[in-house]
Amino acid sequence: MAAVQDGQIEPESEKEIKSETLNDATGNHAAAVGGLLPSSPVSTASVGASNSSKAAASEDQQTLLAVLQFLKRNKLVESADILRREAGLLEESDDAQGSEGGRDELGGASADEGGEAASLFSRVTSATGASGIATGPAPSKVAQGSEDQPDVSVVLSAYSQQGDPALYQMYYSGLKKFIESVLDCHRAELSQLFYPLFVHMYLELVYNNHEQEAKEFFEKFHGDQECYYRDDLRVLSGMSKKEHMRGNETLLDFRTSKFVLRISRDSYQLLKRHLQERQNNQIWNIIQEHLYIDIFDGMPRSKSQIDSMSGSLAGEAKREANKAKVFYGLLKEPEIEVPLDDEDEEAENEEGKPKKKKPKKDSMGSKSKKQDPNAPQQNRIPLPELKDSDKLDKIMYMKEATKRIRLGPDNLPSICFYTFLNAYQGLTAVDITDDSSLIAGGFADSTVRVWSVTPRKLRAVKSATDLSLIDKESEDVLERIMDEKTASESKILYGHNGPVYGISFSPDRNYLLSCSEDGTVRLWSLQTFTCLVCYKGHNYPVWDVQFSPHGYYFTSGGHDRVARLWATDHYQPLRMFAGHLADITCTRFHPNSNYLATGSADRTVRLWDILNGNCNRIFTGHKGPIHSLAFSPNGKFLASGATDGRVLLWDIGRGLMIEELNGHTDTIYALKFSRDGEILASGSMDNTVRLWDAVKAFDDIETDDFTAATGHVHLSENSLELQLGTYTSKSTPVIHLHFTRRNLLLAAGGYNP
Repeated sequence: MAAVQDGQIEPESEKEIKSETLNDATGNHAAAVGGLLPSSPVSTASVGASNSSKAAASEDQQTLLAVLQFLKRNKLVESADILRREAGLLEESDDAQGSEGGRDELGGASADEGGEAASLFSRVTSATGASGIATGPAPSKVAQGSEDQPDVSVVLSAYSQQGDPALYQMYYSGLKKFIESVLDCHRAELSQLFYPLFVHMYLELVYNNHEQEAKEFFEKFHGDQECYYRDDLRVLSGMSKKEHMRGNETLLDFRTSKFVLRISRDSYQLLKRHLQERQNNQIWNIIQEHLYIDIFDGMPRSKSQIDSMSGSLAGEAKREANKAKVFYGLLKEPEIEVPLDDEDEEAENEEGKPKKKKPKKDSMGSKSKKQDPNAPQQNRIPLPELKDSDKLDKIMYMKEATKRIRLGPDNLPSICFYTFLNAYQGLTAVDITDDSSLIAGGFADSTVRVWSVTPRKLRAVKSATDLSLIDKESEDVLERIMDEKTASESKILYGHNGPVYGISFSPDRNYLLSCSEDGTVRLWSLQTFTCLVCYKGHNYPVWDVQFSPHGYYFTSGGHDRVARLWATDHYQPLRMFAGHLADITCTRFHPNSNYLATGSADRTVRLWDILNGNCNRIFTGHKGPIHSLAFSPNGKFLASGATDGRVLLWDIGRGLMIEELNGHTDTIYALKFSRDGEILASGSMDNTVRLWDAVKAFDDIETDDFTAATGHVHLSENSLELQLGTYTSKSTPVIHLHFTRRNLLLAAGGYNP
């Protein structure tokens, strides 16, 4: 969707936008909804007039052939066959309809994983990484040869005149009266139609220059919509003339993506029967052209169940979008021998405690030998080899793990709060290294500041002249190369030309990433405290950047709605993940580095496969832009926080929401699981840190046939039962959380006087 950002949309870019939506990142083609309304295929809705006079005008014939060519290029075989039959161009008897027909078939064949891995590996290891950009499912072929596709963009995207503008209010009121009269069990499901129908009927009136009728329609019915669509409606109200629609991002979202509704078969049949009896073609055509009804067999969902899953810009996710296989298990730990530490043994003896040799060996040995059955292959994506320094750090981590405090409802963590005082330049981002030795802050004055949390001061490497005098064979060479003259408690990094919105330390603590409003991502050396690389790929502000848990790879997301996967030694991205309908506000790597989660202002969370660029999960339920994500240490679950003050927990394997945590009263900017996954900590702009019982939340999951049919679980009525504690700061919003290796919780934020 990056092409949407400029003011006026040229036909070429509009075709690309349209094709990007048709070839959805989930592998489900949004245009192929043949089974929804068998009597009138989607593809012919906007050219319905040409069906009765298809040979009368050569222009209509040309347009019809162009649409067929467009469908063929995008492998929408069934839609093309339906259009041919309706137009009388081809006589076929095979039935291409069905409520869920053609979705799997149209998904497109995925490349062999081995080939994908080789492709990615060749990009990673080759010196000419800029030769091309692998964009996953982005349909670059559609734009090619578009000169011989006349009027395709107009045919597929424009709102056509469907009826008397004076009757729109009557149509909407009639449907509203019908839905309010049905049984309660059906009313909640059918009420989902109100918002998308309201939007598209209003846009049709505006598009066809019925300004007064559109204004009256909006004034009469906008109050009936759910409160979580308030911001969208405010944007919509500003489009009162046809010229306002040109180049408007929100409008393009509505026109190029189908609003997804999940409705039981009984409720759908009730709606279908009503519209057929009333012969209400106006409503019927909008449902067919702009909505995607995901029908399931089973009992209708309740109002609370629907509300918990709705709220995103394009409705709920299709169930098909969350059925792909996800290898959420952890990679096998490298087998590293942990040497005995004499100092630790002496310290333990002095305190009169027994030596803990066996627990060290057992706990670390078992961790490295076990192979998770849900884990991806070790070489599924190429990961950097462990250096000697990495192995030493692993050993330190293992030693720290043996002294880790076991957390739980009866043993809550201690919390250490880092407050940034006098941050008048505006603290915008914070990150802490894995070993809790360094803390960095990004500021609105374009600077990045790094502090040492330990007594050890920050030092830069000596100059080249001084380095040449050092004995490289000495045992303390790493200490000798550091210049004591540069030692200080903090360092300031200059380079960005706008506010810094995201920062991330590398796992080995040698590098720091930062992203900014200036559209760039910078890689800083923490040895020399200088900028090594400036990555330019985004055209607009970059809101977040994140290092992979294994280093080398990193990801960025911003205002252009596209997340990018990078490697530190390539100046072009390795992957581009397109599919969100609004800004990507936060990104997080899965613990096994094979997947990437992105949170967006379109109120959805997406999980992307780094190997092939596919979107394997779409999670809906938040009522506001998402600003924080956190994976559980075992890789099975994902937590997300948003401006609606809710924390939602997701089961990655099954693609289900499993819990809704309410308590915060403002935007949640920080989420973090404890090292063993027993506790989930959330930090908010309401100046509080809250602790939640993650073990109980995940253990209480109940699955049944209803869950399988609707893609929904029964949420607990009172999430406060899972809340273990609330800790309030004086006047400091919490923007970052971090658990140390021994499970001490560190929180950070800028004092707000």
